[in-house]
Amino acid sequence: MDNIQLTELSDDELLAEKKKLKKGAVINSALCGFLIGVSVYSTVRNGPGFFTFFPLFFVFFVLNNRSQIKAVDAELRSRNLE
Repeated sequence: MDNIQLTELSDDELLAEKKKLKKGAVINSALCGFLIGVSVYSTVRNGPGFFTFFPLFFVFFVLNNRSQIKAVDAELRSRNLE
């Protein structure tokens, strides 16, 4: 969601969006840990190779989701809802 859509949401909708993103953050953290674990295991087992760097490529996309959470938090702060 971009800032234009966030400003159009009601207070209840914005709080629901934060709750949804928070659940997604837990899933993203678990996925990120799994991918890093696969990379470490592959490196220890076989040395550096394709399966060392391939999972790390996806970690970038998983961590990129944090910008949405920060945007929702900023909108909540601007409305004094925290």
